[in-house]
Amino acid sequence: MAAVLEFRKSRAEDIPRMLEIFARARRLMDETGNTTQWTTADRPREELLLNDIALDRSYVCLHEGRIVGTFVYMYGDDPERGYRADRITEGGWKDAGPYGVIHRIASSGELKGIGTACIEWCAAQCPHIRIDTHPNNKPMRGLLEKLGFVRCGTMSVPVDDGVRVIYERSESVHAR
Repeated sequence: MAAVLEFRKSRAEDIPRMLEIFARARRLMDETGNTTQWTTADRPREELLLNDIALDRSYVCLHEGRIVGTFVYMYGDDPERGYRADRITEGGWKDAGPYGVIHRIASSGELKGIGTACIEWCAAQCPHIRIDTHPNNKPMRGLLEKLGFVRCGTMSVPVDDGVRVIYERSESVHAR
């Protein structure tokens, strides 16, 4: 039987557990060859998590009342200004409509399928999703491709080594 998961908005008291999950994610990234994303021990920083909570875009995934995943989800006509066309260095977005964005997704590793569950929860809110990840984040890139996301190119960002692979999933992208 599949685990029953619950999703809710993050609260300030969730931050210690979220930081534990991000520490595990940094270790996993390092073990899988992604040594340049979230390189410092405090990425993402507590201040950023508090800001995400204040902006009402931070979520946690719970199993039996315990936080097992965390992510940021935003939606709108242009929820991520960093996804502007002038930041894309190769390729481009396929669908111009309103979209959801997922950032800072991480799992505790206690249950399999948490990343998939978080992404599918976001897609249930809006079927047009954009996400970016580090070129060396092979586990995330594989998951996105498994879940039907299309690689749309690369984008420059002002953190880590400055490059991200961009992905998109929507009905109009699949119709092509």
